[in-house]
Amino acid sequence: MLSMGPVLFASPWLLTALAALPLLWWLLRLVPPAPRFMPFPAIRLLFGLRGEETVPRAAPWWLVFLRLGLVTLLIVAAARPILNPDWTLGAGGPVAIVIDDGWAAAPEWDQRIERAVAVVNAAERAGRPVYLITGAPPASGDVLEPLRLQGAAETREALGALEPKPWPVDRVAMASAAQNLIEDAGSADIFWFTDGLDSDGAQTLSEILSRAGSLTVLAPDLSAGPIVLRPPSAASAQMSVDILRPEAGIPLDLAVIAFAENGRPLARRDITLGAGDLRGTTAFDLPLDIRNEIARLVVENRPGAAATALIDRRWSRRPVGIVADIGSREVLPLLSEIYFLDRALQPWGSLGRGRVDELLDQDRAVLILPDDTVLDSESRDLLDGWLDDGGVAIRFAGPRLAAAPDDLLTPVRLRGGGRQLTGAMQWTEPARIGSVADSGPFAGMRIAGDITISRQVLAEPSLDLDAKTWMRLEDDTPLVTAEQRGDGWLVLIHTTANTEWSDLALSGMFVEMLERLMRLGQGAADPGGDDTIYYPLDTLDGFGRLSAPQASARPLSSRVSDLTELSAELPPGFYGTEEARVALNLGGFLEDPVAMGSYPAGAVVTDFAKAEEVPITPYLLLAALLLLTLDTVITTVMRGYAGLSRSRGAGAAAAILLGVFLQPADPAMAQDAAVPPGALATTFAYVLTGDEEVDRISAAGLQGLSQVLTNRTAVEPGPPVGVDIDRDEIAFYPLLYWPVLEDQGRLPAPTADRINRYMAAGGMVLFDTRDGYLINTQTRTASDAMREIVRSLDIPPLIAVPADHVLTRSFYLMDFFPGRWSEGVVWVEEGGNTTNDGVSPVVVGSADWAAAWALDNSGRPLLPIGNGGEAQRELAYRFGVNLVMYTLTGNYKSDQVHVPSILERLGQ
Repeated sequence: MLSMGPVLFASPWLLTALAALPLLWWLLRLVPPAPRFMPFPAIRLLFGLRGEETVPRAAPWWLVFLRLGLVTLLIVAAARPILNPDWTLGAGGPVAIVIDDGWAAAPEWDQRIERAVAVVNAAERAGRPVYLITGAPPASGDVLEPLRLQGAAETREALGALEPKPWPVDRVAMASAAQNLIEDAGSADIFWFTDGLDSDGAQTLSEILSRAGSLTVLAPDLSAGPIVLRPPSAASAQMSVDILRPEAGIPLDLAVIAFAENGRPLARRDITLGAGDLRGTTAFDLPLDIRNEIARLVVENRPGAAATALIDRRWSRRPVGIVADIGSREVLPLLSEIYFLDRALQPWGSLGRGRVDELLDQDRAVLILPDDTVLDSESRDLLDGWLDDGGVAIRFAGPRLAAAPDDLLTPVRLRGGGRQLTGAMQWTEPARIGSVADSGPFAGMRIAGDITISRQVLAEPSLDLDAKTWMRLEDDTPLVTAEQRGDGWLVLIHTTANTEWSDLALSGMFVEMLERLMRLGQGAADPGGDDTIYYPLDTLDGFGRLSAPQASARPLSSRVSDLTELSAELPPGFYGTEEARVALNLGGFLEDPVAMGSYPAGAVVTDFAKAEEVPITPYLLLAALLLLTLDTVITTVMRGYAGLSRSRGAGAAAAILLGVFLQPADPAMAQDAAVPPGALATTFAYVLTGDEEVDRISAAGLQGLSQVLTNRTAVEPGPPVGVDIDRDEIAFYPLLYWPVLEDQGRLPAPTADRINRYMAAGGMVLFDTRDGYLINTQTRTASDAMREIVRSLDIPPLIAVPADHVLTRSFYLMDFFPGRWSEGVVWVEEGGNTTNDGVSPVVVGSADWAAAWALDNSGRPLLPIGNGGEAQRELAYRFGVNLVMYTLTGNYKSDQVHVPSILERLGQ
């Protein structure tokens, strides 16, 4: 392989044939004499004979140069020149590909792999071995080592299997692997596909790579990312998030989208990072019900685990109620318990005050009972039932409880009178907080040393008092006790909620205590470190998509607050149970991203933009053909034909030239170009709506369904086609997918006639309003627009798909037809028709099937699915297969021959 600037020769040894050009010069200078035509008698052969020796006439110099150019073009074409070769390699040694495959590599991952494959192609042409070093540490016990790959095919397969990991790279381990590479292979051509971020060991790695041989660094434009999304603080009244980037060279427009658990978008916030801004902030100030639905925050169009923040119940604002008779016992409102509680709880929940029955009617998660609360028997019964169902009651002690201890609505038995630690007749000093229980919600909380307790209600000693105590004073007496009642908790703080008995209510620790206690109502206390096992439920991959837990994932064995980093054993995702799950977010464990300061001197630094390689051989052969044709014409003119005059030879040569260059176009090609794709193969079509995003998803959805059909059935559809229903002929397509927009109006009469003829001739239209998540709401949706379409078309009466319909068994046995959304009903023609083999001409639904079917260029799902996860996506594919089989085979599966076996399988 030989490189000459922007041109590379794949077979340079063939250029040695250029040394024969001088010999060709001598040979090509000769032009054979033209044949002479002489009529009989043979005696005429003797006329004009000369006795002297004759020599052939020399060819003109310009003809010789033309022939030399022809031969030169053929020799150079045989050497397979390539214009703008992607990579050129050094003189010898192996080729090493070093890839940062951590979280920061996700934004331009496909470009990285394409350029790495181009390096492999260059190594293959040069016959050089390839080594591969990846950066993200694997599961525990494995050590990063350079992997020598046996051939180009194996290398390309290994690169194709790589994906970015949802944790950082280990540059120290990469440096060690690079050092081992030097010791094993010596000098090499090094290609470092870096994420561009600085980290521990980054400079050491770059220096080792530069010593290993020729170093080429491929780095991204960090002004556009990678993006780090800091998860919101659970302590904030607003759900506020920070967005960070490593460089601020250009302005950057971003958006953060909040999704519900079923993938439904809830809110969007735009944010602009100006030139020079490394950080931006935006907040989601939403109604309580909507805020509590948020399960995921995602930076739009920025793939990556760090650009995704998972939300569990720790971030929910709990509806809190303070039990009080409105307007009573607030003679000094600024000193009352309600005032202190209201100020402490305002950032954490939706507050309400009132009687027990009023608050429980509002579905409160936490109730707080100040000491001056008076409960009647009916309120007590309501509280008992509410606690059994999972409620949390936080009660404060005070003069009223000290005077009349309540053993029914307290977690422990109390002594009457209370305990006074200071006063004119007391020798004791106010007590300070001593310790917290390791297994309670206060575990790990920092104890403020300046808080004093001057009076408390004492608990009677008992065998279970120690297990029920969550916080103690320095003298080991309980300050906070709790007991589980059914699925709920009853908590008692043995002092007042104001400053009458202590200064706890004036401290920040008071706010933190209440916040941790409120988490009990949602089952989202700080996990780990106790007897509960928090298994991984769903983990994020390197692109920020939730999927089944990775094989290396292990249960959470320490508290979230004690974790310092995420890894292959503890990837970001959801842990725990479906009822009480905890989110681990990569953005919460990363330091602020910082760009690499510099790279070693002599290293070639470039980006991932690829200059397309252009093989020059076809163009050289075409030029040689033109020269050969020209030489033939010239030689013909110069020599003439036997029996033809010179003028006739010139005319024949001109005819040859015209025959070569003026060939008429192949009429069959023109005819083929006019044939719609649906006439040549089974092809599905989708209606072009004018919305680029909707049309893109429709095309990707039908393409994904076509791949599933090809893999699972005998149907092998062609690429899907977008059609304009106002102009294009749709009779060639057996199935027409129609995504209905919200602003869709009534169809023009010619268009409606076209659709009616299509359905009458046997075509099927799948109308998809895509609004299944808005069922039973007052929002105007595409379902309203669908009614306008129905009024325009000749559509028969529709019913929900009955249990014995062919759609339920045309290929798979199904009784449920979800797409991206699982809500809504699928409608078909009532009773079927007798003119179209029993096939309903329309199927109407709202499940957004194209979004569930859609795949990207790598064969990965394009959009998230609803509550059912990947199992729901599989059901969506099965519905698509059933629909196609129903469209193509009609009522075949309604044949009574198959009914017994089908009923037997349904019974199983």
